[in-house]
Amino acid sequence: MRVPPLYNPAVKILVWGLAAILGAGVALGQAPFGLWGVALVALSLLIAMGQATSPFRVGLAAGTGYAALAMFWIVEPFFVEPEIYGWMAPFALIFMALGMGLFWALGMSLGARLGGASVSRAAGVAVGLFGADLVRSYIFTGLPWVLFGHIWIDTPLSQGAALVGAMGLGALTLGLAVLPWLMPRANWRLPAAGVSAAVIAGLWGAGSWQLAQPVPPRATPVNLRIVQPNAPQDLKWRPDYAEEFFFRHLDLTAAPPAPGKPAPDLILWPETAVPFLLDRAGDGLTMIAEAARGVPVAVGIQREEGLRYFNSLAMIEAGGKIGPVYDKVHLVPFGEYIPFGDELSRFGITAFAAREGNGYSAGTARKLLDLGPLGLVQPLICYEAVFPQDMHAERRPDWLLQITNDAWFGELSGPVQHLVQARFRAIEFGLPLARSANTGISALIDARGRVVESLGMGEQGVIDAPLPGSLAAPPYARMGDGPWLAGLIAAVALVWGLGRKSRVDRRRIGG
Repeated sequence: MRVPPLYNPAVKILVWGLAAILGAGVALGQAPFGLWGVALVALSLLIAMGQATSPFRVGLAAGTGYAALAMFWIVEPFFVEPEIYGWMAPFALIFMALGMGLFWALGMSLGARLGGASVSRAAGVAVGLFGADLVRSYIFTGLPWVLFGHIWIDTPLSQGAALVGAMGLGALTLGLAVLPWLMPRANWRLPAAGVSAAVIAGLWGAGSWQLAQPVPPRATPVNLRIVQPNAPQDLKWRPDYAEEFFFRHLDLTAAPPAPGKPAPDLILWPETAVPFLLDRAGDGLTMIAEAARGVPVAVGIQREEGLRYFNSLAMIEAGGKIGPVYDKVHLVPFGEYIPFGDELSRFGITAFAAREGNGYSAGTARKLLDLGPLGLVQPLICYEAVFPQDMHAERRPDWLLQITNDAWFGELSGPVQHLVQARFRAIEFGLPLARSANTGISALIDARGRVVESLGMGEQGVIDAPLPGSLAAPPYARMGDGPWLAGLIAAVALVWGLGRKSRVDRRRIGG
């Protein structure tokens, strides 16, 4: 039965507060908390609340509470230079959280409207929340961060991403949460919750079996050295520290392997690792090559082309020769460029234009790096690892390489959630992933998303380890999120059909 509209302001505030608390409860399933059971219960109660009263207001409050807890790291970049930008931090958190809340509010209200009443209304709310996740993963360049499916990363259920991706795991999560509210009788809800628990147990067992299967070794071994210099962001570009951090990279590169560790075939440096441009490096590239003793080094570096600047990954080979170069394609809006900045320059407003040197320009195309005996590599610069939809190349790479600088986002949730994204890409594509992060978390991840070796936040050092093997391309690597877009359309049609039937039945009874 639907609860009548709430006119008492005190009751409204209570309802909104409870919705925000439930949204925060759902956020507890995300890293670094990992309380997936709490998240599932909170999500189920939230769906019930959304079907019982104003779904728009409930969704707005719940989504805001969810984002405020799950994504509070958004304030960290403003405290790199707090005397200049610190005042902006609370506004960034508030507007970001309200933006997430608006996605939930629109999804829940549209879904509830399609569903009509009772069972179909609950289904509509769940479908609306799934639609919110799917839409925000693509619209306005996309932000597929802290999706519902991400709560399973540290459980065997994460292996399902090889079949359906993180988005499919989100659909599963919402299905498990809504199942009790699809029952036409209240006394059937507890058994339905038991069915949800049984499904989790079954999938847990299937995932555990999958994790127990060996990953085939690489036909041609590749030994990596992953460098983590730990250069704090507030010091990184200061002239009195920039040279010191560059030499720190060189020292870590030149250090002999620990006893029992392999000599590297490839060395990885993090994003924007050096204080010079690729085109104006002076002796820098030669110094890198000498420290590496002829071993190629993948370096995060900036380069210029006229008045345009690019965030790039360049292979530095013996003698300082420049090998393959990749320019970052998927840039961070408002972080690396201002949307429509180039268009504004046509009207004389050049302060935001990337082609005037004010921000990065995007690379022209995604490409794989052919490293010969080291394999065909998919480069990912920082934020690019967040987007599985961008990784469907014509040729399948042998492994994934991510360089990043997460020093912007503190040491609590942001870098940990970014690592979760990298682990999902490994599972979804059945490929190992090597990750070099400036201040952490650097890691070597196998094709099932397990962290083989890592360096934590704030640590300085190297990882010397062989690259794990690959798996056959799983279904998600071939299909992507296309089936889920079709599934959303089908679910909307089904919910609308059920809602229409219930409305017709009520009119007949009333007549």
